[in-house]
Formats: sequence, structure tokens, C-alpha cells
Amino acid sequence: MTATQKTISPIDGSLYVERNTADAEQISATLQKAKQAQTAWQKTDLNERKAICSRMVEAFVANKDQIANELCWQMGRPIRYAANEVNSFAERSRYMISVANEALASVQVSEKPGFIRYINREPVGVVLVIAPWNYPLHTPINSIVPALLAGNVVILKHSAQTPLCAERIDETFQAAGLPAGVFQYLHMTHEATEKVIQSPKINSIAFTGSVAIGSRIEKIAAGRFIGIGLELGGKDPSYIRADADLDFAVENTVDGAFFNSGQSCCGIERIYVHESIYEAYVEKFVALVRQYQLGRSDDEATTLGPLVNASAAAFVRDQINEAVAQGAVAHINPKDFPMDQENTPYMAPQVLTQVDHHMRVMTEESFGPMVGIMKVSSDEQAVSLMNDSEYGLTASIFTQDIDTAVQLGEQIETGTFFVNRCDYLDPELAWTGVKNTGRGCTLSKLGFNAFTRLKSYHIKTIM
Repeated sequence: MTATQKTISPIDGSLYVERNTADAEQISATLQKAKQAQTAWQKTDLNERKAICSRMVEAFVANKDQIANELCWQMGRPIRYAANEVNSFAERSRYMISVANEALASVQVSEKPGFIRYINREPVGVVLVIAPWNYPLHTPINSIVPALLAGNVVILKHSAQTPLCAERIDETFQAAGLPAGVFQYLHMTHEATEKVIQSPKINSIAFTGSVAIGSRIEKIAAGRFIGIGLELGGKDPSYIRADADLDFAVENTVDGAFFNSGQSCCGIERIYVHESIYEAYVEKFVALVRQYQLGRSDDEATTLGPLVNASAAAFVRDQINEAVAQGAVAHINPKDFPMDQENTPYMAPQVLTQVDHHMRVMTEESFGPMVGIMKVSSDEQAVSLMNDSEYGLTASIFTQDIDTAVQLGEQIETGTFFVNRCDYLDPELAWTGVKNTGRGCTLSKLGFNAFTRLKSYHIKTIM
């Protein structure tokens, strides 16, 4: 019997998408098709690969309204913001297309009489991309486009929460004239995905998701000696120094904490504020959070949508309730947000003070509309607390003293360091992390490295 996967919309609990999952025969055929297609695709001129990817982007953007509406219903992004991910999908793709020649160029070495020497970058083969639901468009494209431009073929396994994203990407590649087999997707069970990871036809894996699943993937692939890129969890901190522009810092950290209902690996989940401005910061922060409109994602007035499902909301509520029982102070009354209801994905935002690192809310990834704020007395204390985490994706400091901020940034264990901004991916910078956040990188010219292998040419000329 064929298994099915069901996408339940967080908006109203309705069945939004239902798909059959691939059986063993379909998976085998997909892998075989990919392997066969890669040989010809690798020989395709880079300019042609770039042209096809460019046409794909234009076809994707032309379908923005439909894609945004589907995104809203699948994972709960408010409709007023949903189209922005299509825009970032296009921005990142166009950037990677623009730097492909430089990123994939041969490495030239010094001249040596009687020899020709250089290093080529060759494709690794078949790349498996395993994508998440929280940013289901621009996260997978970070790997898909550079992998294809490098001459690889790609199989996309998307989250069961956002299957239409995989289908729309496939449709636009087909419209762009991509040869058959070069990009394919599979709706698969976890068990089937594990078997694909173990297939000798898979040469590289790019995964975005939880630490637990990332660890599982490493174990499954152990001994295969293939590249594995892992973008995992985050508990990203922000530090508000005494000289920060207060209103600017509040506006940006509120957005950094609550955009996408806090369901972002690089969202702000803990904030450290210098004691001299602590009271003023908290007052302004709470006042701004109270302006959110919690509601259905398909309502244009909504600025804070539901979490992806009721269990995700319950997890965040448990963290909050536990912290309050341990002495934390909650500044938001959920009753002020009529849509907040237990046992549903709808929950009010929450701001906690009187928190410390003995509480899960300051150490365990929350992935929801909640943030803890701590008072600190010095830069040294702030840096120590920021580093007191098993994660290290991004960290930010708000200050008018850029030189000091950079010096502090050099001490912070993180993949990306921001000054006076947060929760942002710049396509020209490497997206990477330390500690349990994972390993490898996407974006920037360096993001191509995961999808190529080096081959040295050492040629002796005979006169």
C-alpha cells in the first residue's frame, strides 16, 4: 500500500495538501535518472547552465502571488509577508548566478618552466537537498542553484509541511528548459530518506533542520566519505550596549525576535541589555510587541501568524510556564490577544525578564514568539553570556561604537556577527555556524565549495 503525507494548514487545521510518498521503485528510478543526467549536464557550458537558472528565477517570480498564497496556507506565514520570500529566493539565485564564473574558475598557481599546473573544480555528482518548512523557498535554493551551476544534479526532499514548494521549483525549472533528470524532487518518508542517504548514487547532502536529525544523518552516512552540509539549530543572542540608539535597537530586535512567529534559526531568542538603559529598553520593547496583530495568516491585517502546529506552540508555552514558575516575569497578557488559544497553533507573543541561564528559555532553542531579556553590567559579562550556548549561528550588538563592537565580535563564538542589525542573510557573505549549529556553509562565492571537488593538473611539457 502506498503511504501518503498530509499537510495540515496551521490557519484552520484543514487538510491543505495530500501526496503519495515515493515507493522503492520510484526512488530507484529517480536516482538512476539523476546519475545518467549528470554526465551530460556536467559537460554543458557554464553560460548555458546560468541561462537556464536565470529563466527559472524569472518563471518563479512571475508566479509570485500563487506561491505566496500557498506558502501562507502551508506553514502559516502572514500573507502580507509571504511574497517577500519569493523576492529573497530571486535575490539569492541571481547573486549566485552572477558570481558562478569566478567561484568555479580554475585555481592558477605560479609559473614553473617546463610545466603547466592548475587546479580545476569538478562537480561532486548527485546532491541530495533536504529542506525545512520554516523558510521553504530560500533555504533550499541556497544549495540548489550553486550545485546545478557547478555541474551537479539535484534531488530535493522537502518537508511534508511544504510539499508544494518543491513542486513549484520543479515546474519553473521545467519551464526554463532544464534537461530531464537534472533537478528532481521526491516526497518521502523518513525511513525512505535514510535509505536514499545510504545510496551509493548520492555524492553530497545539504540538510537544514534540527540538531537531532543532523546527528542522525551523520550517523547514517558514516563511512561513505561524502560531503554533508548541516545547518542546524540556533539560540541567537543580541547585546544592547549603553550607547545604543534605543529606539532603533528596540525596533530591530523586536522584529528579529518575532518575525515568522519566531520560527527562524537565526531569530533573536535572548537579549542582554546594559543596566544603564535596561528599564527604558524593556518598556519600549514590550510596548512595541503589544502592537502585533495575532490572527489568521490569510488576513492582510495579521502581523503575527500561528505557529506551524499546535505541538510547536505547546512546546514554547511549556518553556514560558516553566520559566515563570522559576521566577521569570511575563510582560504580555495572552488575553490581550483574543486569537491566543491553548491546544492550537495560535499563541500570543511573550517577553520575559528576570531570566537566567538556569532556565530553558535562555539555553534551549524555542522556535516561537518568545524572548528572554537579561540585565548585564559590562561588555565582558555580555560576551560571556552570549557564548554560553551550545549553538552559534548569529549574534548581534547594537552600539554607536563600531570599533569596540568589532573587537567584541572577535570574541563571540558565532558564524555571522552583526552590528546594528540582526536576523538577515546577505547573499555575498558565507552563511555558516559553529558548535551545534552545524558545519559547512552556503551563500557567497564560498558556498560553491561544498558542491565541487578539487582536481590538480600537473603537466610536464616535452620539448
